[in-house]
Amino acid sequence: MDVFLIPLGADRYELYCEPRAIAPELEPDAQVTGLMGRLKRYFRDVLAAAEQARTHRATQPDSVAKAGLTARLKTRALAWIADKIAEQRLLWALRQEQSATLVYPTDLSQGEADDIARRILQRDADRHRWWLVIDTLLLLLAALLILLPGPNIIGYYFAFRVVGHYLSWRGARHALDTLEWRMTASEPLADVRAAIDMAPVQRTNLLHEVAARLRLDDLPTFVERVAFRSA
Repeated sequence: MDVFLIPLGADRYELYCEPRAIAPELEPDAQVTGLMGRLKRYFRDVLAAAEQARTHRATQPDSVAKAGLTARLKTRALAWIADKIAEQRLLWALRQEQSATLVYPTDLSQGEADDIARRILQRDADRHRWWLVIDTLLLLLAALLILLPGPNIIGYYFAFRVVGHYLSWRGARHALDTLEWRMTASEPLADVRAAIDMAPVQRTNLLHEVAARLRLDDLPTFVERVAFRSA
């Protein structure tokens, strides 16, 4: 598995891999019984629905626009979940790997790249552990709403978050403690740093050129979302 260290400025970086299908029911611990088993089965269903909604929204925008208010709100909510899935997919995937290759820009040394990647993984492990605790408590409180008629939407939402943060925390810890890392430098990645300070049109053109050289179809979208929309 290749993991790319993407420069998003002079001293800002994020880890990236191309999106790939994650099938929790195939993972070693996905058949856990009890509460965690039920949460993971629900999580699997939400993953499938979110991916289906994102594909439908991209390929049939007219039918989405003509749908009723409830259907549009559901599609929008699932699209938001799909975005969250994309943000955490790398950590989920790392849980299942025994080795990985860190691809880093040529304007960094191997030691610098390794240190930056480990700091990112540690940050992610700490953040997801914190949110796992908070969302677990909120899920327990939301369980009280089961007494009310109708589906427990709030409970479903926190159930999705609990499992998502759990998988992300596990992935970050596995990458830090167990995963065997190889290192390789990449000249095209150094061009991403140069693209950040360009005007939008020039930046987009260079990012697509880099993406073609690295065969990373979704790289331009990732850089635009993380470097600018969340800035």
